[in-house]
Amino acid sequence: MAGSVIEIFSSVQGEGPLVGCRQVFIRLSGCNLHCVFCDTLAGAEPNFCRIEQHPGKRDYKQALNPLTAAEVAAAAADFNLSRHHSVSLTGGEPLLHCNFIKELAPLLQGSRHGIYLETNGTLAAELAGVIDLIDIVGMDFKLPSISGLPPLWEEHQQFLKIAGQKDVFVKVVAGANTLATEIETAASLIKEIDAGITMVIQPVSPAGGVRGVAPGRLLELQSLALNILADVRVIPQTHKIMGQL
Repeated sequence: MAGSVIEIFSSVQGEGPLVGCRQVFIRLSGCNLHCVFCDTLAGAEPNFCRIEQHPGKRDYKQALNPLTAAEVAAAAADFNLSRHHSVSLTGGEPLLHCNFIKELAPLLQGSRHGIYLETNGTLAAELAGVIDLIDIVGMDFKLPSISGLPPLWEEHQQFLKIAGQKDVFVKVVAGANTLATEIETAASLIKEIDAGITMVIQPVSPAGGVRGVAPGRLLELQSLALNILADVRVIPQTHKIMGQL
């Protein structure tokens, strides 16, 4: 089994509750959604995968796609996984490659907390096929007012029912036009699965015509969610503040 990989590198996690934790990132190509604020380039599968040689140096070498699971695992191991919190399978949408993940994940041994899946939270059937190989799930709830997509509440709820078997948190990106009802709906859906699941409100990094959100508004949205859930955090994209990734 081979997969189309955009890049492999070592850095710190820039989003969610694991901000600042060192991870090896394996970024897989393609996505089933097209959010207006997304910073991932869409289009054809890349001809080459970039593999960073020294963390933070951006001194990439190129490897011809597709890569075998063994090749990807070997590249990750070169970063000394024992120094890393976890290995992040990210994208795009990594669950488009669930068969590849089934072969790859068992080869990614040696990090401190296993496999961390970053996902848009819509492909429940694909998640079910790999959930036993995943240790941590960071999933999105895509809010219609900011993603530019139709509501995906049912897809997210079905996904979270499966993800709840593991350590999971839910991230919602909020912008100037985010509605109170969207935050309340997201929090309520999380509560139906498990009121102890952490919800992260992430202020959008302005792009593609999407406007940022004022700090005061973020606190208002957090307060609304805290009426429903016990743990709601506001965390920006710290890797963009650092100029990393």
